[in-house]
Amino acid sequence: MDLDLRQLRVFAALLNEHSLSRAAEVLDVSQPALSKTLAGLREQFGDPLFIRVGHRMEPTSKALELEPPVRAILDQLTTLRALHVPFDPASSSRTFTFSVVDAGMTKILPPLIRYIHRHAPNVRLQLVPLDVDRLETSLESGRIDFAMGSYASLSKRIRRQTLWSASYVSVVRRDHPRITSRPSLKAFAAEKHVLVSTAGTGHAHQQAERALERAIPSGNVICRVPTFLAAGIVASETDAVVTVPRAMAESLAPRLALRIFAPPLKLPRIEISQHWHERFHREPGNQWIRRVFAELFATQRG
Repeated sequence: MDLDLRQLRVFAALLNEHSLSRAAEVLDVSQPALSKTLAGLREQFGDPLFIRVGHRMEPTSKALELEPPVRAILDQLTTLRALHVPFDPASSSRTFTFSVVDAGMTKILPPLIRYIHRHAPNVRLQLVPLDVDRLETSLESGRIDFAMGSYASLSKRIRRQTLWSASYVSVVRRDHPRITSRPSLKAFAAEKHVLVSTAGTGHAHQQAERALERAIPSGNVICRVPTFLAAGIVASETDAVVTVPRAMAESLAPRLALRIFAPPLKLPRIEISQHWHERFHREPGNQWIRRVFAELFATQRG
């Protein structure tokens, strides 16, 4: 029985995605081509490997039996390639792709771009939207090199390094007619609020979101937005109160004429980490960009 790398990658993608269409998207192939590869795998192993249950493609017992050796082969192949592909940041033209919420973008991008310009002038960065449903698969396949944020639910195959701890503050426009520098909880809760919602992303910001929901009457939550930047802009042009990570507030305040104050309730601190897949732990380029992030951002407070 002769198996090729393409077949093994299709098998692993189906294990991760439970969907022909999503697996095809992750691998950047057409769905008919992926279906043809699956048909070949089924013939070789004499087993359907994946069967449709509702809207999902679930692995058979044979597929689950094959999973450990297939993943081990793909991991070993990645390691083998890394041993023969040195990484020189000064001459590399590699593009590193990663995901981060917008609060992280404002904190990391300016110093990161300055560093890249000085030390790796031909390296490029690409930020892609966060898709928590495919985050682990994207890390495993190499579609993204790493992800920044706080994702406690990722599996043990995803490595992480905590870089900084983020606290929360609230912002309003500088000439807000009621909010003082130290409002009471009653006064705070009586204002209209815009909440940044990360529901469905698995990001730990949801802890802060839930704490705010408990403190603020539901009728005073007038809007929910998916980004901190959008919330800050709304606060700058209305009487709405917005609660965001401190680093984001300090970046936005001078640009949007916002006033920062401590919210009168206890909000969690969020540990922000870089996450990467075990498969790329020893890959030289991945190691380099992780070292850069650690050098620039480790132990900072946000």
